[in-house]
Amino acid sequence: MNTKMDELPLANIEQWETRAVLKKTAIAHRYLAELKGVAESIPNEAILINTLTLQEAKHSSEIENIITTHDELFKAELLTEAALNPATKEVQDYAIALRQGFALVRDSKIIRLSDILAIQETLERNKAGLRKLPGTELKNAQTEEVIYTPPQHSQEVERLMGNLVQYINDDEICTADPLVKMAIIHHQFESIHPFYDGNGRTGRIINMLYLVAQELLDLPVLYLSRYLIETKADYYQQLQAVRDTGEWEPWLLYMLDGIAETAKATITMIKNIKVLMRDFKKKIRTELPKIYRQELLNNLFNHPYTKIEFIMNDLNVTRLTAAKYLDQLVEIGLLHKEKIGRSNYYINKELVSLFIER
Repeated sequence: MNTKMDELPLANIEQWETRAVLKKTAIAHRYLAELKGVAESIPNEAILINTLTLQEAKHSSEIENIITTHDELFKAELLTEAALNPATKEVQDYAIALRQGFALVRDSKIIRLSDILAIQETLERNKAGLRKLPGTELKNAQTEEVIYTPPQHSQEVERLMGNLVQYINDDEICTADPLVKMAIIHHQFESIHPFYDGNGRTGRIINMLYLVAQELLDLPVLYLSRYLIETKADYYQQLQAVRDTGEWEPWLLYMLDGIAETAKATITMIKNIKVLMRDFKKKIRTELPKIYRQELLNNLFNHPYTKIEFIMNDLNVTRLTAAKYLDQLVEIGLLHKEKIGRSNYYINKELVSLFIER
């Protein structure tokens, strides 16, 4: 099978920015702009980064058949690493890799090869780096038929990744709309398949970091993986169709639909979180005015499953005081108390239900 890949930019990008593509691009930009504004309305950005990255991690990992539950995922923050099952540990690593990538890109507004390597290293917990040995093939999971053979030689993988990184960061190379470029970047990355493992998850993190680098979002809160898992067959079919036919328009339309649909869903999610925070704030101020602090409210939404130690650290209070606060919040119905071993933890059930319902 021919593994030779063209470098970016694509020739004659204008032929792919068809009227249909540009129309969907405008729609996607409108919802992205609204999402950017809604995200700014949450006073503590960590609330969105900490909770929504877990949702993205869960769904992105599901695409690779790494399955965990919301309960296991939220509980993971309370447990030592040794107590986690392997799938939950992998999902947690994804969330960590995403946050680390965001920290690297938010100020520099560039995505370096070293950043991509660091993301993959965190995901896979190894330093294997770019593929050096031939033999990688993408197969149909059911039939074991080889459907695509990515570049095999290490020099070509390095050359294509260097070209891709330049394309990502140099806006003079290609004048295409940034959302069109994001779809092209994702396809190129997945087709280079530069790593032995973790290509899909790394590629989906790059999508979000690119939107931040382009200042289309301030926070990495557009989590396409829910859309991709719901349309998983289409996702892989559209990826391969470009390789087979050279026709880009269907892939671009698919990705632009995903951006718009995901942005709309995330706008609703953040608005619901904001309403729930307001309700919690009102109830605590009314029924427990002596313990109300913004730091307490932030804690309950930073950690859907919280514990005494988290309250102690965030509010700088004693263990006795932290336990008292949490038990009082249980008494007025805002938290639900559970036990792991000899330790208690406290669930913000209304917040968790927002994620499950989505």
